[in-house]
Amino acid sequence: MGKRIMFLLAVLVAGFSQAIACTNLIVGKNASVDGSVIVSYSADSYGMFGELYHFPAATHPKGSMREIHDWDSGKFLGSIKEAPNTYNVVGNMNQYQVTIGETTFGGREELVDSTAIMDYGSLIYVALQRSRTAKEAISIMTDLVKEYGYYSEGESFTIADPNEVWIMDMIGKGPGVKGAVWVAVRIPDDCISAHANQSRIHKFDMNDKDNCLYSPDVISFAREKGYFNGLNNEFSFADAYNPLDFGGARYCEARVWAFFNMFNKEIGDKYLSYAQGKTKEPMPLYIKIDKKLSVHDIQKAMRDHYEGTPLDITNDLGAGPFKMPYRLSPLSFKVDGEEYFNERPISTQQTAFTFVAQMRSFMPDPVGGVLWFGNDDANMTVFSPIYCSSTKVADCYNDKSADCVTFSWNSAFWIYNWVADMIRPRYSLMVGDMKEVQKKLEDNFADSQNGIETTALSLYEKDPVKAIDFLTNYSCMTSQMSVDTWKKLGEFLIVKYNDGVVKKTNADGTIMHPATGNCAPLIRPGYPEEFLKELVKATGDRYKVIN
Repeated sequence: MGKRIMFLLAVLVAGFSQAIACTNLIVGKNASVDGSVIVSYSADSYGMFGELYHFPAATHPKGSMREIHDWDSGKFLGSIKEAPNTYNVVGNMNQYQVTIGETTFGGREELVDSTAIMDYGSLIYVALQRSRTAKEAISIMTDLVKEYGYYSEGESFTIADPNEVWIMDMIGKGPGVKGAVWVAVRIPDDCISAHANQSRIHKFDMNDKDNCLYSPDVISFAREKGYFNGLNNEFSFADAYNPLDFGGARYCEARVWAFFNMFNKEIGDKYLSYAQGKTKEPMPLYIKIDKKLSVHDIQKAMRDHYEGTPLDITNDLGAGPFKMPYRLSPLSFKVDGEEYFNERPISTQQTAFTFVAQMRSFMPDPVGGVLWFGNDDANMTVFSPIYCSSTKVADCYNDKSADCVTFSWNSAFWIYNWVADMIRPRYSLMVGDMKEVQKKLEDNFADSQNGIETTALSLYEKDPVKAIDFLTNYSCMTSQMSVDTWKKLGEFLIVKYNDGVVKKTNADGTIMHPATGNCAPLIRPGYPEEFLKELVKATGDRYKVIN
């Protein structure tokens, strides 16, 4: 997600910045196992406090105005006319199952308009409160920037409803110039797609009004600015407004490649060199896949660190002795005047919140829309079901005592971060305990889904309000249960792995108590053998025992 200051820094260092962040994965309804449209999002901004937002449905008096604050900084940008009626929004999904995610591609610095009112985050949440379909959301978003100007840098949006998914790339026109240039392309129902902080729309069919929408000046503006001088049918939005550099390929497009490679090895093999920043031929915007995908498949994909691919980061020195699949920022560094980089996988430690959205056209909206939500890194959280009709959120997502610099034992954000930061330094030693708890919770939620929705549908036929209340209570219960379980997990981990040893456990997984005395039974695992061999290579005889 975009941080305004970080964007400007990114320009100065040719894209090597921690502003390079979020990931969206997309599955068309005919590419999913049950006919769901599925999209995912990770809000990957360092220092950001992760929340589950809730905007209740409301009626507003004529002439009402709405204040707009930049989503990243909180800066007041101005006011816009409020809609007469706004819809219920939980997280990034509204009561009609419309879902919007984003990734920031930055693009051309000179096109940022700091005098405008509508930033990318406000566009998302205002559009969700006003739209019933994805196409309506696109219309609302583009009309808003036309009237009030576009404040943010270049942005890719995923805009979905139970029937279709669109990717929209947008960038402003520069200081004091209202509006934006943009193009939106519908992803075919039998395909998957993704974007990850690099504009992915290249050439597009200007005559296909059903599957392609765009601003009327998207090409002429590029000509005017000197970004493009070819024939109209040769125009590429990405090449004009977000030219690819090494960082755009290796940090951003590589994540899209990883997703494609999971489910279409032919595409993965063909574009590996592109993902590595060695070639320039771009990947297709969307692809067909070898099997249909489930919500679980996308949850797993959001946890990817390039494992099992040439970009795997778990087996080199940077992973440390315990194969940690994370790298500290910044993404690039210098040694003896030479510049190097760290891989940037889909799963990353700086995530504030993540979700996998499930939208189903064959169910009533209150039941059909599920936001599988978690705080922190997808790999280190639990995806709990939040139904789009929920009229409140769990207390763990609404802890007013917590913020980005204030810890609270009642905050989902801080509980998930606490456990994750405990695990990472000794990842391979500790992660199995976390994965076991994670799997039990998510399997339980998945196994319960059919029964919960059968009950909700039965209630809905008689009284929609009772069905919504039922789903709201269930969403709050599962969220709170996940956080409470995670807190217990943290307590277990700090005891089991205290001081670098491992307490022995009983057959049922509980920690073994001593038969006598006050010293717990334990083992001292030390470092893995392969790490010790590398240590001896690096240090020679320094630590050799002298007989």
